[in-house]
Order: sequence, then structure tokens, then C-alpha cells
Amino acid sequence: MTDKLPEAPDRPPLPPEDLRWVCDPDSFDFDCTSELDPVREIIGQERALRAITLGLEMRSPGYNIFVSGFVGTGRNTTIQRVLQHLDRGTVPPDDLCYVHNFSKPDRPRALFVPAGKGARLRDGMQRVIRHLGRDIPQIFESEPYRKGKEQIRDRFRTRTRELIQTFEERVGAEGFALVQVQVGPMTNPEVVPVVDGEPKFLTDLEQAVEAGEFPKERLEELREKHREYHGELQEVVKGAMKIDSEMNSAFAEHDRNTIRPLVKHCVDEIREEFTEQSSVLEWIGQVEEHLLTHLAPFTSTDEGEEKGEGSESEGDFPGSGVVEYQVNLVVDHSGTKGAPVVVENTPASAQLFGIIERKWSRGGEETVDHTRIRAGSLHAANGGYLVLNASDLFHEPAFVWNTLKRTLRTGLLEIPISEPFVVLGPPAIKPEPVRICVKVVLIGDAHLYALLYHYDEDFKKIFKVRADFDTEMDNDPENRRLYGCFVQGLVDEEEILPFDRTGVAELVEHGSRLAGRRRKLSTRFHRIADLAREASHFARKENAPRVHFEHVRRAREERDYRHNLSMEKMQDLIREGTIFIDVDGRQVGEVNGLAVYDSGEFSFGIPSKITATVSMGNAGIINIEREADLSGRTHDKGMQILAGFIREKYAQEKPLTLSASVCFEQSYHGVDGDSASSTELYALLSSLSGIPIRQEIAVTGSVNQKGEIQPIGGANEKIEGFYDACAAKGLTGRQGVMVPEANRADLMLYPRVVEAVRNGKFHIYAVATIDEGIEILTGVVAGKKEGRRRYPRDSVNGRVDKRLRELAEQMREYGHP
Repeated sequence: MTDKLPEAPDRPPLPPEDLRWVCDPDSFDFDCTSELDPVREIIGQERALRAITLGLEMRSPGYNIFVSGFVGTGRNTTIQRVLQHLDRGTVPPDDLCYVHNFSKPDRPRALFVPAGKGARLRDGMQRVIRHLGRDIPQIFESEPYRKGKEQIRDRFRTRTRELIQTFEERVGAEGFALVQVQVGPMTNPEVVPVVDGEPKFLTDLEQAVEAGEFPKERLEELREKHREYHGELQEVVKGAMKIDSEMNSAFAEHDRNTIRPLVKHCVDEIREEFTEQSSVLEWIGQVEEHLLTHLAPFTSTDEGEEKGEGSESEGDFPGSGVVEYQVNLVVDHSGTKGAPVVVENTPASAQLFGIIERKWSRGGEETVDHTRIRAGSLHAANGGYLVLNASDLFHEPAFVWNTLKRTLRTGLLEIPISEPFVVLGPPAIKPEPVRICVKVVLIGDAHLYALLYHYDEDFKKIFKVRADFDTEMDNDPENRRLYGCFVQGLVDEEEILPFDRTGVAELVEHGSRLAGRRRKLSTRFHRIADLAREASHFARKENAPRVHFEHVRRAREERDYRHNLSMEKMQDLIREGTIFIDVDGRQVGEVNGLAVYDSGEFSFGIPSKITATVSMGNAGIINIEREADLSGRTHDKGMQILAGFIREKYAQEKPLTLSASVCFEQSYHGVDGDSASSTELYALLSSLSGIPIRQEIAVTGSVNQKGEIQPIGGANEKIEGFYDACAAKGLTGRQGVMVPEANRADLMLYPRVVEAVRNGKFHIYAVATIDEGIEILTGVVAGKKEGRRRYPRDSVNGRVDKRLRELAEQMREYGHP
């Protein structure tokens, strides 16, 4: 058929030099990276650096930083280096202590003290308790103390005796006596009448009256007097108890007066060190007053007696168990220089905001006090900088993010007294919130930033600075040299072998391929570093003193081999004929399309047969993938654009009445993207025109409604994928790939493909329009309209137009409008 049709002019394929940019090793001003200084600054991230610097230097509220970018672009390294070199001053922030609140015991009090003094306050209070525990028992055992206490006891006992003696003399004169009556384990005083020289209880006299041995009238007189004296006895007992209470108060006052100089001496040592901290002085005063009124723990020796000799430890002394005087140092900046930098890798609630520890014994939960309070990263970073990974943060329950926002918005940090999903009730204490000033750096990606910015109203108010890390930088001599400096940094830090200039050139070429554009170099340096490490490994195995380009190339090939199992399996299926791919001959309505599969570390291209069929009808162009629910939205859009092109080019003078279907054959896992839209269009044009398409040419490229071929991604992988399929079946010298002209500058093909092109065994064509592409695929001229005239009769467009007219006429003949 094609020999009767007007042949299209030959379109030369791309020359080998257009298929790969080569970094000339001689362009470097060094022979080995050991001649270079290792790079200290961040490479290729000037925009992000300026944003980070602004955020860190701004002191206004809300200027926290969200760092967005791909993994491996240096986000974490940049933040750490910038913070290391930032002028963070020389004065660290205050230490934070929690102490007992004597006025509100369930609300532990927060004390800020200058850096390093928190430990002194804690240790000073421990010394005070230790000294008091040692000295108070000795004072209470001293002779002056005992004499003073005996004098107080004698004075009050004398008063008690005089009170009782006066009462006894009064009732004795009336014929009554004061006796002690045993009531269980206790004795109570009682007034009883004296009859015949002996004290008699009224119950005994009542029995004597019944027996006729004692006059009844006398019993009534005694009972009346007993009632009177019993009331007076109660007053005497009350008086004695009051005297006893006054004696105990005198004892307590005696204890306080005796101990006060000791307590004051011990506490004054701490006061002298905190003369400028009014809150500390206030608390110390409360400690002193509490000590003087709660001396019992310092006089108890039961615990020591139970332990016996040889078991004494540092905490085993009277008063050691009293927590009211202990200082809980939760943040210690004694070793900090300037503003602190905290990197929190586990941003759970307890790690960020602190926690109140709860301990359990066999009898249940132990008492919770201020010594169980533990600080979080925000406490530690107060006055400085906190670095968080957004991915880790949002893997935590939602209340963690909400609490962080509230803390940054209000500047007030509260330790959560309970957490959701915890069955147990909150602890019995609620620590005092602390005022914080911290700069938070949140590391995430662009997608997460967009979600938070649009759907979280608080986010844009508290993260006002975005530092966006780029994945590429200009491919210029300075940046190529920086690749060498980067490698030398790895040499110094990890002791890999130095690279010669050819090894660096190979790394630069790999960086350009990763960037996907010749004019750019990748800034995803973790991948460059991995390749450099592996190249050094292979160089060591050969006992080479330096890493040469061959070592880098081998490392890349070995890496590809480790990850290309899926690719090899699919290529085997193509070679065996299980997957239908023709790499020779011509077919109507069939084109080899190209798709990219991404397995994470490795991306590869695989050809896929695309077919189109046409019949009479008015269903339009049917996307079989969409009908099977295997088509993504972008692919659906590409099909709509394809239909728009058909209407624009061929349906201006007649109705478009056809039923056509387009299909990715042997595709079962879904199709998305529009990079095959030109391929699908070529298949449809072939089916309409009846002109067969060369099967040795695979196609990729997106098309717009005007028939222009638009650039696509993964051009290198797609070309290499079809080359491998052709090489497996046998290269004929006619095979090749057709790519968009706009992708010409992006080509960075592997040397094996470039060598095949140089030897004339494989070809790469670049096209800018559908007409250019259809001429290469069919060998037939596309055909152009001249004015209002139709397309040339035997051109591709002429035959398509003719077929569409025939379909329209046939539909009309069958009575369809």
C-alpha cells in the first residue's frame, strides 16, 4: 500500500552527541579531590538558606519555620549546620526546677534560676535536709535541751497537781474521795463517797440499801453531792487537759526556738546564692517556716533502727524521705553554651511536653508529687530552637499537634495531666505552666505544607516562614567543582578513597541524569553520596589508590542490577512473546507506547502495545481503560484532548460520527498520565487512514489540541527500555524511539544506547507536531490544507478525512442525523 502513496521526506535521527551530555574531566582545575577543600556550606540551596536565616533571626511571634523539600536535598543537614553557625549568644537560658507548693500542695511550683544554679539549689536543699537530719537529733539529745524541756514539764505538771490537789481537798472535806477507775486499757478519775473510812461506789451503796444495811435517805444525800462533784470533776479534767495542751505547745515552741538558729544557718547559705531571685527567696522562706513546724520527720529513728548497722546509705537519715523540701531539676543548662538546639526524633506527647510519672506498688498507685515531673523537649529548647520531623509528628495522635499549636500560639507550656486513650484517671497534681520562647523548625514536604496551609487556620499563623529546598541547581563549572568538594567531604568524614577528575566527571553526569535536565544538576546529595561510597568500595577491591570513572560506572551498574529484577522479568516476558511487542514490520492501528515503572530506588521503561479500532457509530472515542476503571484522571484528560484534536482538524465541515476505541493491551494495573496521548492518536490515525505503522519505532509524548507534541518525564528510561527490548530480540538497524522535540535537551542516555546509535543500530527521533511524527511512523506525507481546499487525497490526513466523510455518509444513510 505504501508504495502507491506519496512518501514523506526522510527525517534524520538525532546525532549521538545530542543524546548525552558529557562532562569533560579536563575542564576541572584539579587532578584529585584531595587537592580540594571539603565543602562546608550547603550546596545549591541559597533560597532555602535565606528563608531559614530570616526565620531564625526574627523574634516576632509566629516566625517558626517549615522546611519543605524531597528527602536527600539536605534539609536536616542544612538546619543543623545553620544552627551550629548561628550566633546563639554565650548566655544559656535559665534552669527549670519544680518544687512543692506549700499553699497549694496539688499545684507544684515552677522556679526559673540562672543556668547552672538549678543543680546548686537542688544540692543545697539536700545538704540542708542532711544536716538537719544529722544535727536535730543530736540537739534533742543534748543536756541543755533536755533540761529546758524538763523545766517546762515540771512547771505544767505542778499546775496540774495543784489543780487536782485543790479539788481533792475540797471533796475530802465533804466525805468524798478522788479515785482512778480502770476502764478497759484506760483509767478515768472518779469521785466516790467515803463510808466507814472506805471509798464506796454508789452501786455498792444501792445494794446495801436493798439489803437494809444502809439508810436510803443517806444514799440520796450522797447521790446529790456526787452529782455536783462529778460536774466539777469534769471541769478539773478539762483544766488538766488544757494545761497538757499548753505544755505541748510550750514543748513545740521550745523545739522551734532551739532549732531555729540551726535552720536559719543552713537556709541562709542558700539565700546568699539566690539574692536576685525573688521567687526562690520566697520559696526558701516558706521552707524555713514549714521546717520549724514539722520537725517530727527529723526526730524519728524507727527506720534507722529497723535497718540496723551496715545498711545506711546516702538517703538513710532522718528527714531524707520528706519530699516537700526536695528540688526537682527538670532542665539543667549547666553545660549549655548559648541558646539550646534540641532535635526531637520521637515527638510523642511525653517527649514533647513532659510527663508526670506514675509508679505502682502491690497496694496500688504510690503518692504522686512534684518529684515525678519530667520535662519535655519544649522545656529543654526554651530560649532556643527545636527541630521536629513532620512525618514523625503526624504519626502521633492528633492531640499532640493540637497541643503544640496551642503552646506556640499562647507561649504557655502545660504538662498534660492525662492523655487520651489512657483508662486511668489523671494524677493528683497539676504542675504550674511555664512561659516559653522557642523557635520550632518543622521538616516536611511540599504536599504536607499545602494541606496544612489550606486546611489548618492556625498553621499559617505560627509557621510564617517556608524554606523550600530545590532538587536541582544550575549545571555550571562552579557547581560541578562543588561536586568534587562534596566528595572530598566524604573522604574526610568517612575515609573513602579520593576521586580523580574522571570519577568526579562521572558523578556529575549521574547528577545531571538524576536532575532530568542537562542544564541542571541534582541536589539530592544522599544519592550522590551513596554512589560515591559504593564506587570507593569497588576501587578498594581493586587496590586502586583513587576512584576512577570506571569504578563509578560499575557502582551504578551494580546498583541497577540489585534493583532491576522486575525489569528483567518483564523483558523476559517480551522476549518470550508472553507480552506482545513487535519490534519489526508494520501494522494498522498498532503503536508501541512507552511507560515508566518506579520501584523506589530504580525506575525503568517498558514498551506497551497500544491499539485503536474504528467503526460506524456515534459513541465517539472510547477509552477502554476508563470503561474498566483502570484509567487515572490525567489519562482521561489526555483522551479528551485527543478527541479535541480530531474535532479541530477534521470536523470543521462535517459532523464527527464514529465509534472508536483505544486500549493499552495487556495492561491490568491501571494507567495514568498523558505521556501516551500522542501514541494513542497515532494509532487512531492509522486505523482511520488504513496506513500501517512501523512497529520498530516506539513513541512517547503528550499532545495538545493543536497537535503540538509536549514534553514528558522519564524520557531516558523509556528510550532505554525499548532499546533493551529490541536488543533482546535482535537489533535490525531500523529500530528506534520517537520523543518530543522539547525533550531533546533532557536526554542523558546510558553509554550502551549512545554507542548503538553511533553504530547505526538504533535511532532517536525528535518531533514537534503530530504531522511530523505520523510521517516518520508511516513513511507517508502527512498532508496540509491549502486555503479551503481539502487535504491531499493520498496523504495521511487526506485518507483520515475521507474515512470520516464516509462514516458520516453511512450514518446518514441509516437514518441517523
